[in-house]
Amino acid sequence: MMPDDPQFFMTTDIPVEGPPRELVGYGEHPPKVRWENDAKVAVQIVVNYEEGSEKTFAMGDGVNDILYELPFALEGQRDLAVESMYEYGSRAGIWRMFRVFDKAGIPVTFFGAAVALERNPEVAKKLAARGDETAGHGYRWSNHFEMSRDDEREAIRLAIESIERTTGSRPVGWYCREMSVNTRELVVEEGGFVYDSDSYNDDLPYWTRILDKPHLVVPYGLVVNDARYIVGTGFGSPDHFFETAKAHLDRLRNDGDDVSRMMSIGLHPRVTGNPARSDGLARFIDYAQSLGDVWFARRIDIANTFIEQQPSERWL
Repeated sequence: MMPDDPQFFMTTDIPVEGPPRELVGYGEHPPKVRWENDAKVAVQIVVNYEEGSEKTFAMGDGVNDILYELPFALEGQRDLAVESMYEYGSRAGIWRMFRVFDKAGIPVTFFGAAVALERNPEVAKKLAARGDETAGHGYRWSNHFEMSRDDEREAIRLAIESIERTTGSRPVGWYCREMSVNTRELVVEEGGFVYDSDSYNDDLPYWTRILDKPHLVVPYGLVVNDARYIVGTGFGSPDHFFETAKAHLDRLRNDGDDVSRMMSIGLHPRVTGNPARSDGLARFIDYAQSLGDVWFARRIDIANTFIEQQPSERWL
């Protein structure tokens, strides 16, 4: 009997643009990686620095950006409330977060939108002086799936040049605002990146093959991510952030096997830079540091450690 609609009975992917899906992964036997000081978990804090590069009427986009504290959307005209929330991140929030990181003595990775760093060069100087990593987060904070392949290639090129100019070193990691089907190929084609993080599909880095070359993916995460303070399925208070982060870390430390994994924490200056939310972050860092088996690392440190111990020829 032929089905009325064969789409309900598909068992494999059809040829589509972009990288193939990778559903199997490491399975029951993930690789054993020794983090620094034999840490059980490598905690990786990401600061998404985007303020001043988002979509605004002031930059000629004709729309306001979408991530705002309240569920209101002003259409057809400039929204000064949304703009000023972003300004809070670059004026006050980022400096409060730096104070939290400085007190804890931990490095972080910035997913840096190049134009945002250009518009607040003191932030670029500060993160460089701290030894933080800046991974490319676009030229502006723009959806890459909206771009043509050529425009995306140019946006990546401009971002690299800009970030190297403002921070003193070129980005070797990449993470988009919503990747396109071309992003990973363009990152590999450029030739200077160690990894990308445009994936949410594992608790460990992994190798894939793009343009017939080995390429490292260091997955990101959206569960312990402060965007959940301002989206509908998220954190109602700093306690909720702390509880989620703590539970995430506790399970990774005691995950039923002897594999050491990584944990991603995603933050935004306009969100976690607010006092109460910074307090929740600081409390979590204090808790993690009290355990004695947690390594706070930059994303590039995790990538390099994995590459050294699990080279591509072992997996591809």
